[in-house]
This record gives sequence, structure tokens and C-alpha cells, in this order.
Amino acid sequence: MGIRKPLSSFAINCFLSVAVLAVGPLPRILFAAGDSPVFREAAEETGLDFRHFIGATGEYLFPEIMGSGVGMFDYDGDGDLDVYFVQGAMLDPDKEVSQSVFPFVGEGPPRNRLFRNELNPTGDLRFTDVTREAGVGHPGHGMGMAVGDYDSDGDPDLYLTNFGPNVLYRNDGDGTFTDVTRDAGVDDPRYSAGSTFVDYDSDGDLDLYVANYVSFTIKGNRRCGGERRDYCAPGVYQPLPDRLFRNEGNGRFTDRSEEAGLGRAFGAGLGVVAADLNLDRRVDLYVANDGTPNQLWINQGDGTFQDQGLVSGTAYNIDGVAEAGMGVTAADFDGDGDDDLFVTHNKKETNTLYLNGRQKGFADATSRFGLANASVPYSGFGTRWFDYDNDGWLDLFVANGAVVMDDRQPADSPYPYAQENQLFRADGTGRSREIGSDVAGSALDLVEVSRGAAFGDIDNDGDVDIAVANNNGPARLLLNQVGSRNHWLGVRLEVEGGGMSAVYQAKVALFREGHKPVRRRCHTDGSYLSANDSRILFGLGSSKAVKRVEVHWPDGGCEAWNGMEVDRYLTLRRGTGRPCE
Repeated sequence: MGIRKPLSSFAINCFLSVAVLAVGPLPRILFAAGDSPVFREAAEETGLDFRHFIGATGEYLFPEIMGSGVGMFDYDGDGDLDVYFVQGAMLDPDKEVSQSVFPFVGEGPPRNRLFRNELNPTGDLRFTDVTREAGVGHPGHGMGMAVGDYDSDGDPDLYLTNFGPNVLYRNDGDGTFTDVTRDAGVDDPRYSAGSTFVDYDSDGDLDLYVANYVSFTIKGNRRCGGERRDYCAPGVYQPLPDRLFRNEGNGRFTDRSEEAGLGRAFGAGLGVVAADLNLDRRVDLYVANDGTPNQLWINQGDGTFQDQGLVSGTAYNIDGVAEAGMGVTAADFDGDGDDDLFVTHNKKETNTLYLNGRQKGFADATSRFGLANASVPYSGFGTRWFDYDNDGWLDLFVANGAVVMDDRQPADSPYPYAQENQLFRADGTGRSREIGSDVAGSALDLVEVSRGAAFGDIDNDGDVDIAVANNNGPARLLLNQVGSRNHWLGVRLEVEGGGMSAVYQAKVALFREGHKPVRRRCHTDGSYLSANDSRILFGLGSSKAVKRVEVHWPDGGCEAWNGMEVDRYLTLRRGTGRPCE
């Protein structure tokens, strides 16, 4: 099948949906046992036949247990989301794939894989492996990915982080990609993890932030675990500083890490998210570090950042302890107009909710919002605030999988790291409660070693689905079965002649009578080592009345539109709205 080009001639599409958090609780559809499950697992039936390979040798090489990520993005511009999985490889250069403790399932050497979405007008979902023809089958030991239009040509490009050299694939707009890593100057031979495209200097193009992890080497592998050998904790190895690459606008980047001040503090970086966290119209960076204090890099507007993790209250938990930061998500979950932070952690720690108090800094509000105790038995990785049932309240998904042997697994298990994933539903009062598999569906009964999770409306039916990347296991696709029962509104942003940098980090606010306005932003980062659809489907509950929508563009411009119809995606083209009041 050939590449289907978008109907619009505009350079880039970015979808956002706008949630409304009411002054009082919205009418809600309650999904109980006996109804359709929230999620149905559909990877195999739709053709997502990816299985992750860790290249285990019996030496418990640290990177084996940490990967990998997954991404949802529309690489071919046909209006539906494609899926990219990051693969592992043999870490020991002296051993062949056939010598792995766990066999590789597939043809040829292990490689990353791209699956094209063949969604048809009737809603039937099917994927085709197009890795070879697209040219994105990188064979390294992968960790994660970031998606962004770095060259502003309207096509999403792909950056891959690895244990080893990283890779930048430029989207050529014809269904193929070109490896431009060397020419672009964004290679990093260190052990990289999370990454994000971000216009930190507000010059109109996307720069690149790369979170580096620890200084592990094959020769320096340590023995850990006592009588029964196990993977080491990250503290056994020295943390690495992160890197910031400035886009020079000519296809090349320059390393501005030191000039930007990023050498002043660093840790074992895994998750990273970019957002304007202090509402000064400059994008900041939050880095979740594994066992070392997190960093909140506040953008100073002059090309530099200051780490305000400690003074802001986001470096440690409420007890003053640095936790095993892995996944991270940022969103305005409490509807007060600023983005809050949620970070996933290791077993015997709680995941942490940092509530944004603006000038007062952040507060660890994990217990207050009902998210503490349920996370203690699990090691959390991929995560995101999203509205799974379109009732207007932000819910939460956490992908779990141990990094040291889970004592709940049988003693003779060949890979005793499996755990269940979790879904938390906002109850309309600010608290969240865990949803069991009797409501969420058998997909939440799966006990696997989950890592990356990507979120997006993969079947274009108006609710958020989830792709989960399992370490040393099969990929999963969780299709949302209930969200479209409530009303929703999606907004597609377009800027003529501009790429993703023209809409990336744009904020959209929806206004309704009797309700507080709620703001969402256009972005693809967050979760763990993964890239998400820039459509963020928030619901309207049982109400269809929308007063107006405002778009605050990254350069400070603001436009408003009235007369919105719901239960559909709307295209808001810059220059066609009226000035905001």
C-alpha cells in the first residue's frame, strides 16, 4: 500500500482535546462489573506481533532489565497513529543471538520495528510491519524514543536513545527515513534513556534534551544479589550528566549543555518531560532520576537553566528521600490552571504526586489524593494522566515490572520480575481509586514486566488507547471500550508553513457555562522512554454545550473560536480565529 498524504496542505497537525472540570461533579457513566471492560487487549489480532529481546547472557548485565519504550505517531500523514517499538540486542559483543538465555523470536537480527496503521473507514484496525521499507530498523540495544519535527518540514522525526550511540532518523515525507545522526551532531555514546524535543530558546525550532543514565560498561559489570544472583541497583554505578542540543536551523545541532548550566547537577536520569511549570511562558524541564535527587530545570530565558528541584519540593519525597524515579507525567489534573507532576518509583516506595502551588512550590500530595499505598508493592515505569472514560476527570495508568526479583513470583520462575499494571480512576472529588480487572478487563490481569507505555486514540473513535512495551515479553495494545460513551471534543491545530515547533507546547482552553476553564497542551513526551500521540482526549461527560475554545500559541499569540460541535476532531487553523478577549 502506498503512502497516503494528508488532505490538508498545512505543514503539521497537532491534536489536542480539552477537558472540563466542573465546579461540581459532572454527570458520570459508572462502568461496573458486567459492562464492557474498559480495555481489551488486541495486539495479536491487529498484527502487532512484536516481542522484546533483552540479549540475556546469565551475567545480569544491567541494561537488560531497564528497556524499553514505544511510540505512537502518524509517520505517513494519513490521519491515524502508527506504532514504533524499541528493541534490545546482545550486549556482550563476544556472544551470538543464539547464545541468549531467552531465545529471540523473529527473522533476522533483533531490530526496532515500525508498524503502519491500516485503519479503514469502518473502524477495523490492522497493522503492517513496514520497518524495512521505512528504513528505521535500528539494531542496537535500545532504550527509548522521542518524536518531533526538528526540521520544520511537517513530518515527525524520530530520535532513539540506546545503550551505545543514539540515532536521529529524519522523516523524508515519502514513507521513508534517513539516518542523519552524524550530520546533525546529536550522537551521544553514553547510556541514554529519556529524551524530548523542546524549543527551549524560543527561536521557532525544536531543540533536543537527552537524559543520560549511569556509567555501566560490560567489563565493569558488578555481581549483585547474594546467594541468588540478581541485577544490581543503579547506585552501584556512577550517574551521568544530561545533554542539551541546540537546533541551529540548518539541519545541525550544537551541544549547549555546559553553557545552559546542566553540568551543575545531574543524576541517574530516566524520565523527562518538558512543560511551563511556573507559568512564565518559557518551557522548563523536569527529570526523574533513579535513586538520586530529581531536577527541575527552570528556564531563565537567556539560554540557561537553574535547577530548582530542591527549593521547589520536587527533588525528594515528603520524607526528604530521593526515590527511584522512572516514569513521569505532567498535566493539570486538579484543574487549577498549572501542570502538576507524577513520578513512578520502585517497589517499597510510593509513586509520588507533586502538586503545583506556583509561587509556593510543589507539595508531595500522594497520600492526600489516594495514590500512595496502592503503589508500594509495585515498580512503576510508563505512566500518564488521561481521561479513559471521558467524564472530564483525569485518570491515571501505571505500567509495572520489577527490577529485582519479585518475591511473589515462583522461586523457579525463569524471569521473576512480572507484575500487574494499574489503572486509577478519579472519583470527581480530587481523589483516585484503583480499578480492578473486574471493571478494567482481563488486560489488567496480565502479569508481565512492563516498561514503556504510549497513549493515543489509535482507532480514532474518540477515546485513549494504550500501547505497552514489555521487557522480555510481547507487546500489548489496550483498546479502550468505554470512553466514547461520553461526549468528547478534539482540536487539531495547524500553522501554515510551520512544523511541530509552531504548535508544540501550545495551550488550548475550553470554556463552558458553569464550569471552570481547563487548559491542555500539545506535546508528545512523558511516560517512560516513550512518545505519545499529541492528541490528548479529554471528555465532556454527558454535556454537549461548549461556549468557546481558546488557543495560546507558543509565541504568545492567542485566538478564540465559538460554536464548537462535539464528538469529533476540529481543525483550528492559525489566523482563522478572533483575538482573545
